[in-house]
Amino acid sequence: MSNYQPISCINHERLEFAVLTKQWLDLTVNGAAQLLLPLDVYTKVGAEWLKARNEAGEIVTVRLDALAF
Repeated sequence: MSNYQPISCINHERLEFAVLTKQWLDLTVNGAAQLLLPLDVYTKVGAEWLKARNEAGEIVTVRLDALAF
């Protein structure tokens, strides 16, 4: 994953705060708007990831550099 582009600290903190407060966020994932409930932010395989629940109740995992805020 050498092409991973870290997100800004402010957006990383926003995700972490949403995890702690169980706050739904309107995010754009690969160009598509989604309402997500962040569950965890973690590092794996040289990139940072978001584990979240979507409106349908499904658990999704998204690489942070695929998000737009």
